[in-house]
Amino acid sequence: MAITLYDISVPNYLQILGAASGFLARGREHFEANQLSLDELVETRIFDDMLPLRFQVVSTAHHSLGTTRAMASGEFAPPSSMPHLDYQGLEDLIKEAQAEIQALTPDAVNAHEGGEILFKIGGNSLAFTTEDFVSSFSMPNFYFHATTTYDILRSKGVPIGKRDFIGKMRMKG
Repeated sequence: MAITLYDISVPNYLQILGAASGFLARGREHFEANQLSLDELVETRIFDDMLPLRFQVVSTAHHSLGTTRAMASGEFAPPSSMPHLDYQGLEDLIKEAQAEIQALTPDAVNAHEGGEILFKIGGNSLAFTTEDFVSSFSMPNFYFHATTTYDILRSKGVPIGKRDFIGKMRMKG
């Protein structure tokens, strides 16, 4: 059985978006139980030259939902601006990305196999096949930003572990 564009994208996005929704919820619970500021958490960075949690969550949504939209439009670009979302807004963003991607059908996604996605950044454009964009650009970025979100929460004492990051696995039967 051949692996399709749908197979390499949608199930993986949904698995990690579901996990991210879970560890963000655990972060909220931890911060509220310990009377810590969620507003401060949104701006937390692991290191000074890294972008904050807010950016990591927005990028996780953008590299999943934005990529599925780019499959249809043929163009992908960084967000034009970084929305100033509070913690609830970040949780909602992940849930919205999850819901929109959940609604995609294999036929709709696979219709874009062999297509092209033009990545536009600044005045530059990079051309990819749809499959290469997903596998060599979108997925690495998606996992990087989801992992960094997890790492920021973990560094702030949120009681999460590897199983929380992996989320619901797709098992036989």
